[in-house]
Amino acid sequence: MTTPEVLLTNCRIADGRLVDIGIADGQIVCVGEDVACTMSNSAPALDVGGDLVLPGLVDGHMHLDKTLTGLPWMGHAAGPSRMSRIETDKKILPYLSLSTEERAGNLIRECVARGTTHLRTHVDIDLESGLAKLDGVLAARERHRDRVTVQIVAFPQSGVMRCAGVLELLDAAVRNGADLVGGIDPLEIDRDPKGQLDGIFALASRHGVGLDIHLHEPGEMGLFNVQEICARTKALGLGGKATISHGFCLGGITEREAAEAAETMAEAGVALVTHGAGGLTMPPIEMLRAAGVLVFAGNDDIRDTWSPYGTGDLLERAAIIGWKGDFRRDGQVEVAFDLVSAAGAQALGILDYGVRVGGAANLFSIAASCVAEAVTAHPPRKLVLFDGKIVARDGSFLPAAIPITSDALA
Repeated sequence: MTTPEVLLTNCRIADGRLVDIGIADGQIVCVGEDVACTMSNSAPALDVGGDLVLPGLVDGHMHLDKTLTGLPWMGHAAGPSRMSRIETDKKILPYLSLSTEERAGNLIRECVARGTTHLRTHVDIDLESGLAKLDGVLAARERHRDRVTVQIVAFPQSGVMRCAGVLELLDAAVRNGADLVGGIDPLEIDRDPKGQLDGIFALASRHGVGLDIHLHEPGEMGLFNVQEICARTKALGLGGKATISHGFCLGGITEREAAEAAETMAEAGVALVTHGAGGLTMPPIEMLRAAGVLVFAGNDDIRDTWSPYGTGDLLERAAIIGWKGDFRRDGQVEVAFDLVSAAGAQALGILDYGVRVGGAANLFSIAASCVAEAVTAHPPRKLVLFDGKIVARDGSFLPAAIPITSDALA
């Protein structure tokens, strides 16, 4: 066993045990009862007082470039339609007093303070702004790389086929640092599902990256594009690298159709990310998971130009999803937690995840007796670790990451 450099003692983990967690070089090297008592070295030990210690949260869907975090309150300015919100973005975002980098950084820090250690953000790529928003989010990612990992989707918010030149911009975005190719409502937005899907899948295949496609389309329209996405994923060997965001249609079709769609998605290796949207149908999470579909979750809009709601707290988001899905038993609430933790890590390709030997020391502690209580009550995170260093404490982001010491919680 590698000798720990630091120890977290008196940690309650998800299975209810009280253990000590040894950390060295940003990695968990031992997890067990009374580890501290058996260590011959004098590694600093921080007693977390029996609080629950869980792996860092994973936000699988957000929009760092749209957030208004850090600005004075602004009333929602868009109309009720999706296109109105898209056009309102173009009128508001370029003229805010804070840059994309500043606003994205503000939201990153809010998320880290609430226990998020990994996130995937969509960034608008359109003819009006080109790659400007991507540049801002890339800068914010670099500035916070010692606090959180940030995966970026090049997102054609305004459409692809209806906006000649966007495919070329998406190509440039991937070459400039975006990690995945996005898409949006091939029928509703572009009126050309074959054109959009052929274009973005070819781009992803050429660059060897994954895809994450917004699919708001309802009913049979959305189901058609679920099938088209799955067919292309399977044909191009992109299983495990494709995600459908939202997939509201899956909650608005017959149970038989939903079950068949779940089997198709599982066979193709297409994942689904949800945020439990208010006023819209939520996909049948338990049915999809039972069929073998990887389902994970994210906050989506967090106090931005699309919605005034959201705090960046993924445990709160898990509670919203659980409430909307009528998840009452502890095992069901634990599913809601899985959506914002292990399932998200799998979807984002994070291999060193979890409170286990070999896992990255990306953790948080919370005053809760079990996972279900953590989700439903979601009190402030007492301690957040990234790469074995303390990056947030008592719900506040720290100006500088600090090493673990015996008096770190004093």
